[in-house]
Parts: sequence; structure tokens; C-alpha cells
Amino acid sequence: MNYDAILLASFGGPEGPDDVIPFLENVTAGRNIPRERLEVVGQHYFRFGGISPINQQNIALIDELRHELRNREVSLPIYWGNRNWKPYFSDALTDMQADERKNVLVISTSAYSSYSGCRQYRENIAAAQADLGITDMSISMAHPYSNRLGFRTRSVEVLLDSLQYLLSEKHMIDAIQVLFTTHSIPTDSALTSGPEPHEAPGEYVRQHVEVMNDVMKMVGISSVLHPPFQLVFQSRSGRPSDPWLEPDINDAIRQLAVEGKTTAVVVVPIGFISDHMEVLWDLDTEAMATAEEANFVYIRVPTPGIDEDFMVALADLVEDALHDGITRTKPAGLCSGTCCPNPRGPIPAIPGV
Repeated sequence: MNYDAILLASFGGPEGPDDVIPFLENVTAGRNIPRERLEVVGQHYFRFGGISPINQQNIALIDELRHELRNREVSLPIYWGNRNWKPYFSDALTDMQADERKNVLVISTSAYSSYSGCRQYRENIAAAQADLGITDMSISMAHPYSNRLGFRTRSVEVLLDSLQYLLSEKHMIDAIQVLFTTHSIPTDSALTSGPEPHEAPGEYVRQHVEVMNDVMKMVGISSVLHPPFQLVFQSRSGRPSDPWLEPDINDAIRQLAVEGKTTAVVVVPIGFISDHMEVLWDLDTEAMATAEEANFVYIRVPTPGIDEDFMVALADLVEDALHDGITRTKPAGLCSGTCCPNPRGPIPAIPGV
């Protein structure tokens, strides 16, 4: 495909205290969440000056990806748009229209298949395009990329470093629990993630289990270390009565304390590409406090961020799309018409490739 621009699609985040509540109102639009609840959640951001780190992280990612692509003599401009805060998708599309871009490849900051992490972005961009009346621009979104080796290698390196440090501190390898964590989603959405047929546990969970198992396999090959490990979830929202993926990381830590075999936990946030608010608050604040209550040593390893191997993986994704090789690297059926359906019914979406 002859793409002439890249659009980085992300969640968005406030840039200061005055942005926090309006941002959260965007995130929860249509859910009738009381303002009092938004103010409670807003305290997470106010603790950090009302600024989400995700925006600067996305700017850094764009700079590094641009550098990696230029090293390959690929000089595509990279635009940036968000679902919930400035710059919105409509801002990015307006800029691309002014620059006469005609064929746009979208890359999401979510690496996995799910409605909220993939199809919803495609719906949001299609809606922005329709609202702006842009009819002469073809936009398609690259498939989720958790299967790329470069997405995983950083986790292997930092996990191995953490295990070796804990061993040097006299922790037994069987007493070190590795918790691979990701964003919880409704169980119904998890079951329908990925292409049909939708079979339990769903592609969202399967992809995370694949990454987790692969990371542990590479750690074992490099070091012959085989600590116990499990997949846990975090950052659930919605009504308490609605089933979401479990166990929550805090519940998992408390259960380890009850079992009495653990002295340290290493948290590997494989569900996220950067250390944004859900990492800084949910892991570095809440989960750390739970671990301290259990008298566990607690280590949270970094996300990929702008790691060189991760930038190589994203650049490979772009080049595959440019050279029509993406069909050879995309798992069968991903981003098809029935992949990750909207739980409220189908609405227009840009295609996935």
C-alpha cells in the first residue's frame, strides 16, 4: 500500500489540573458517572500535578519511531490523535487534510486485540472522518502487534535483571512471584475479542498468555531461572456487579500472603507500552502499598517505552504495511469484520490491515 502518512492513535490525558475533570468526563461520556466519583478518580492525576505522562511519552515515541524509519529511508510524516483529549482525532485528520494526505496508516498504542484497544479506535477515527466530511482520504489501522518479538525483549531484560537482584538479596527463586499484569476488561468483551469463532478465554487473554509464556521461556533460556508466575489484571472500572477479568493484582498479592510461600513480587506490565497513569497509580502506588502490607519486596519493571527493540518492531510493522507484507505477519482473521465487535452493536469503522 502506498501510504503517505502515519497516525499514532492513543487514549489521551490531561496536561494540567484544569484539564482533569473535563478529560474524565470525556472518558466516561454516556455512562452517567457522578461528578463526585470523577473527583475521586481525579485525585490520581492531581497527585502528579494534574498531568498525565502519556502525552510526553507519545511525543517521545513519535520522535524515536521517526528516527528508526528514516534510518530505513522511510520518510513518512507521523501525526498524533487521541480518543479523549487534545489533540483529538479530528485535529489530526484536519492537519492531514490540510497537508493533502490521502493514504494513512494508523498505529494504536494498544498492542492487543480487544474492542476498547482496537475496534473502538477504528470507530472513533471513522466518526471523526465522517464529521469532518473528509471523503478523499483512505485510512486503515495496523493490526495489534503483541506477537512482535521487539515488543517482548525489553520485558525479558528487565525481568532477568530483577530476578538476579533478588537472588543476590538472598531470596529463593521459588519465593519470587512474577505477576504479569494488564488492563482488566469486561469478560463478555474478552470472550468476543479476536476473530470468530469466539472461544473462551478469547484472543485478548490468549495473546497475553502467549506473551507471558514467551517472556518466561526466554528468561529460562538465558538464566535457567524458573520462578512461579501468573497473569493478573488491574484498573477495572464499571459497575461492581459486572464481571471483569480477574484476579485483580491486589487480590493476587493478598492471596500470596495467605499462602505464605512468597517473599518478593516482580510486576511486569505487559499490557502497556509506556509508564502512564495506570502504571504510576495502580501499580507504583496501590499495588506497591498492598505488597508492603504483606511484607513483600516489590519491584515493578519498566514498560517498553522507546526501547530500541520496540521501535524496530513498530518500524517493521510500518514496512510490512508499505510492502503489502502485513498479511504474512498478521495472525489469521485479526481485524476482520467480526473481530472484537462493539457490545452495543455494529457502527462504521475504518478497516484493519
